[in-house]
Amino acid sequence: MADNVNIEQLVKEVLKSMGNLNDTAKTEPKANCSSKRLTAKDYPLAKNSKDLVKTKTGKGLDDITIESVLNGSTTADDIKITADVLEYQAQIAESVGRPQFAVNLRRAAELTIIPDNRVLEIYNSLRPYRSTKTELLAIADELENKYNAKINSALVREAADVYEKRGRLKV
Repeated sequence: MADNVNIEQLVKEVLKSMGNLNDTAKTEPKANCSSKRLTAKDYPLAKNSKDLVKTKTGKGLDDITIESVLNGSTTADDIKITADVLEYQAQIAESVGRPQFAVNLRRAAELTIIPDNRVLEIYNSLRPYRSTKTELLAIADELENKYNAKINSALVREAADVYEKRGRLKV
């Protein structure tokens, strides 16, 4: 317990020291997210904006207990993070001048609707020498057109180009 308090205090101090950095790369909240932009004051979400944290199945943090896990009323799907929660975290990251971290969180948010096994297949396809440029571009098209994952799609297209330049494509 004391370690959690120390970590929380450390995070607060870091966030406070970062508060004067420029905010860049801001975007509007997604339609299904709170219309209020979150800031460092909302961090940690579990403490300061608990009502916004819902799981993939709609459960709140108070619904997930050791007892509910043990009796089977909480399953793996009940504890998966949602795109909304990742978006809230991205907003907080932007509010403290961490635009690249915010982009990473939004990229992760896009992946929440893609089946886990497909995410792993894509991950393996992105390893050097595992895919041709055509295969990577097909993955990028799938991400953009099937899942509306535009940030991830751009990343895969960039990887295809970089792998081509560096000779890391499957032949």
